[in-house]
Amino acid sequence: MKTLGLIGGMSWESTTLYYQHLNRMARERLGGQHSASLVLLSVDFAPISGMQAAGLWDEATAIMIDAAKRLEGAGAEAVLICANTMHRMADDVASAIGIPLLHVADATAKAINDAGVRRPLLLATRYTMEQGFYRERLRRFDVDAGIPSEPDRARLQAIIYDELTQGLVKLSSREAVVAMVESAVRGEEADGVILGCTELALLVGPDDLPAPVFDTTEIHAKAAMDFALG
Repeated sequence: MKTLGLIGGMSWESTTLYYQHLNRMARERLGGQHSASLVLLSVDFAPISGMQAAGLWDEATAIMIDAAKRLEGAGAEAVLICANTMHRMADDVASAIGIPLLHVADATAKAINDAGVRRPLLLATRYTMEQGFYRERLRRFDVDAGIPSEPDRARLQAIIYDELTQGLVKLSSREAVVAMVESAVRGEEADGVILGCTELALLVGPDDLPAPVFDTTEIHAKAAMDFALG
């Protein structure tokens, strides 16, 4: 089994899901008392969140590059950035290390294609929804992801940063997200939904939504375990 390096803490609520998924998958595939071989570097999210809000992406990139290099030095054989938004600097991070960076959007696009979905609704932070880095990456795989309306994007941003990253899961927020997806599906604007923020899996899942759901946290972990055991 290869050792995976995780850049976590963004937020630690969803990093916990990565740890659970990876270890569960290792046990399911290998049996017995097997668990994943991991190196975790968990950053302090508050300064990074501030950099995101201020548009200080170069400074945030420097933190991600430093984290990836430290993981490589600690014996990691591939790196995962455990946050969709921080894949904004994925190419810069990949160029700075000598081991693979396993990209969440690549794994997600493959899962979408395998399911025969073509127009998924992307639910994520404003940065992931509105900046080009994520949707353009999906288009490389012929996935044309749509995004919610401006009011819904603002609501999602608040749900993610003011609630989920702080461990708050509210019924009213679940209902709001379900309504967003129901509206897009009813209007034939979407035939699937991407949970494109790693915290969103804490709020909604396949049983809540009227379309195929692509949980990027679980999909990313599965791709990483495929690599580790490949």
